[in-house]
Amino acid sequence: MADEQNEVPDSTAVRVALWRAMHVQVDPPPHVIEDEIGLQLAAPDGGWRRRPDMDPRSTSGFRAAIVARARFIEDLVAEQAGHGVAQYVVLGAGLDTFAQRRPEIASRLRVFEIDQPGTQAWKRQRLIDLGYGIPDWLRLVPVDFEAGEDWWERLPDAGFDPGRQAVVVCTGVTMYLTKGATAATLRWLAGLAPGSTLAMTFMLSAELIDDADRPALEAAKPQAQSAGTPFISFYTPQEMLALAREAGFKDAQHVSGTVLAESYFADRTDGLRPSSGEDLLVATT
Repeated sequence: MADEQNEVPDSTAVRVALWRAMHVQVDPPPHVIEDEIGLQLAAPDGGWRRRPDMDPRSTSGFRAAIVARARFIEDLVAEQAGHGVAQYVVLGAGLDTFAQRRPEIASRLRVFEIDQPGTQAWKRQRLIDLGYGIPDWLRLVPVDFEAGEDWWERLPDAGFDPGRQAVVVCTGVTMYLTKGATAATLRWLAGLAPGSTLAMTFMLSAELIDDADRPALEAAKPQAQSAGTPFISFYTPQEMLALAREAGFKDAQHVSGTVLAESYFADRTDGLRPSSGEDLLVATT
């Protein structure tokens, strides 16, 4: 989402981009993902690393969770591209930089990034200013969610073929939507061509979050509220799986934060581990 008057991305999208850059700048290698392009796009002031929400120690779990989910998504997209899937849709793209960082994969796909018109106009200009440009295979799709526009109605106009397989990714979004809106999205996505894949994050109900992480979540709730992006929906894994199956997906799997930690952080000696609180639904048509 964006402030359309100023055509800048919202604070959440910027924070995610900065945490990804922080991972490269403060955590020792091997890095789970290397992304400083989002930092280039955001172009924060010189004191950005002194922001309270960038503190290397107190926010390390959030930072690790962000890079873990990003790595999982990229591995999934690369795998599906290797199987011949040629369409990749990013819902709520924000400052996503897959197209710029992984052109060897992205250029084999048609990539559709969906976000608010202000964010898309801003990002388009920033990519041009930084010399990345907008290749023909990258489609920035503006959708005015606040005006009630349906993103799936805009996709065909951007060149999306609903008759062909696709990978669709939605990270860091469902907590801002009503459960009814998420269910409606799942129903539409379940109608994609057979063999399509969805990866969607969801925020866990408070009782399922590790005791050590619960205070940080509770502290984040009023901050989100004051920023105009309140947390609305929380789920159990069973609830999210049921929504996907009821929507019509052929298969639905729960990928926990613990699985991501074991996949990408098991051999680290610096103690960096993802915080709990956000898990993934992976579903196929």
